[in-house]
Amino acid sequence: MKEKQSKSFILWNLFKSMFVLSSCTFGGGFVIVSLMKKKFVEELGWLDEDEMLDITAITQSSPGPLPVNASVIIGYRMCGILGSVIAILGTIIPPMVIISIISVFYTEFRTNKYIAIALQVMRAGVAAVIFDVVINLMKNVLKTKRYLYIAMMIVGFIATYLLKVSAMNVILVCLLIGIVDLMLELKKNKVKGGSQGC
Repeated sequence: MKEKQSKSFILWNLFKSMFVLSSCTFGGGFVIVSLMKKKFVEELGWLDEDEMLDITAITQSSPGPLPVNASVIIGYRMCGILGSVIAILGTIIPPMVIISIISVFYTEFRTNKYIAIALQVMRAGVAAVIFDVVINLMKNVLKTKRYLYIAMMIVGFIATYLLKVSAMNVILVCLLIGIVDLMLELKKNKVKGGSQGC
């Protein structure tokens, strides 16, 4: 009975957290990353910072909306498949309801000068939150003290911002470099393990 209560408590908190985050997230997936970190790492303590960074990397390099991808992983991490389903529902309900209402009154929204001003003001807030996410991600990369990762971050920034290379191409190249780096690391550990065994 206690296990069921704790599981239902986790599922309810998962749904509620995703619902609130999704309701208050304006400006795309990058904004929700910072909010998820504050909720699941700092407030609830369900994930550690490295795990949240891994989830962010996986969701950004996977097809589909970042908040939905993140909710699948976090939900599964907490309560398996049922957790994923509950987290997804919490994530998709708010934008689905809001967009449905906006679509009905689209013309009124588009021509209303007060709504236009409100949206412009919100963009400033969104830019600040995205900047916060970028700084946090950069700090986490610098914490690794791996020259390869730091160089990839700098080259990736130059490629996308200055040279206008597609972000998808940069992500794919970084993925390939990451796979090669992992294989070399595993090979090195295997050789070390083998030499110790002799």
